[in-house]
Amino acid sequence: MTSTLLRGRTLSFVSWPETIDDHSAWRYEEDGGLLIRDGRIIAAGAYTQVEKQAGEAAKRIDHRPHLLLPGFIDAHVHFPQMQVIASYGAELLDWLNTFTFPEETKFSNAQHGRRIARLFLDEMVRHGTTTVAAYCSVHKASAEAFFAESHDRNMLNIAGKVMMDRNAPDGVLDTPQSGYDDSKALIAQWHGKGRQLYAITPRFAITSSPQQMEMAGALCREHPGLHMQTHLSENHAEIAFTRELYPWSRDYTDVYEHYGLLGKKSLFGHCIHLSEREADALSDSGSVAVFCPTSNLFLGSGLFDYQRFRRRDKPIRIAAATDVGGGTNYSMLRTMDEGYKVIAQNGEKLNPFQSFWQMTRGNAEALSVAEKIGTLDEGTDADIVVLDARATPAMRLRMETAETLAQELFLLQTLGDDRAVREVYVAGRAAKTDMAI
Repeated sequence: MTSTLLRGRTLSFVSWPETIDDHSAWRYEEDGGLLIRDGRIIAAGAYTQVEKQAGEAAKRIDHRPHLLLPGFIDAHVHFPQMQVIASYGAELLDWLNTFTFPEETKFSNAQHGRRIARLFLDEMVRHGTTTVAAYCSVHKASAEAFFAESHDRNMLNIAGKVMMDRNAPDGVLDTPQSGYDDSKALIAQWHGKGRQLYAITPRFAITSSPQQMEMAGALCREHPGLHMQTHLSENHAEIAFTRELYPWSRDYTDVYEHYGLLGKKSLFGHCIHLSEREADALSDSGSVAVFCPTSNLFLGSGLFDYQRFRRRDKPIRIAAATDVGGGTNYSMLRTMDEGYKVIAQNGEKLNPFQSFWQMTRGNAEALSVAEKIGTLDEGTDADIVVLDARATPAMRLRMETAETLAQELFLLQTLGDDRAVREVYVAGRAAKTDMAI
């Protein structure tokens, strides 16, 4: 098979960058090369060295002076909510009942699901995101549509059919048994097919009865290698309602703990208002708290305490995500820009290397897929984003005074959006160019 040799300024992370000068935490090549074959990176480093391995037949693509990074990863996103984004004026529970649940009833129609799945993954690629952890709707057909579209594009995506059997309109409810049966069928059909991964997905404790939570726990026990994703401690009214529904619980997290849903592949969206006991439970189990800054700001839910969660005696694993449609855009650049502001409100700062670590290797580690994606390491899947820090007139003007890589990254994070994404490679194939055609 023909190889592809990419040339550009390459940046990939080895570890969390403690400071802006922690050069040991990343690998940067001013004139870098990536040799791709069969969807994987088979050589990476200085272009002059990588080029020697390419051979005459290799297709050469020169992206200089742009940056080549691992494709962005979005750890929590609702693909059925594309027509909910930018809905005015409600907090979480009212927002769900007024906008989200009525919209999700449409996904009983398989054609609607396939159309939105196609448009959703188009939008992800346009913004440089090559992997998501996605919530589908309650309908089995919505997950089938998502996985079919993802598989056609050869994307590595994690997704699951939402399980919810109460406190929502009839059109978005299943039953404990049907939620279990549909999930089992989807796992058998899609998990491990190509690059597809399945996530057991009880929406949250409010919309799942104790019987359904038991079924979710059974699925986790029967499929211990799978992800589990849900929501936790996003909003004060949500927390109070959960305590009413599960009066025996010590706290919100205890509900999930009781049903066996904590673990290293368990992804908990939001986690804003955690007690110390809850934070300890997440840490002890290796569970992941997913930071959704644009959504938390838009719905007025609160400020995620990112740096404290990292630094506590029992640190919590953290991922970052857009959350769309509670979130306000599809871009991980915009997400980390808002994340920077949330963290600043808590009296801390996130340096630009830390932001780009989070969008790439950090999220890959949190999703337990770092052996496949999130870096430019040899042997990993060739999911790559090409970024142009001069993509707009305002960015070009600011770049005239940018003197360091850190300044360029912070400019991309602060002013960048889909226009800064020049190309995206999914398993070595140019995906943004193909999409435009």
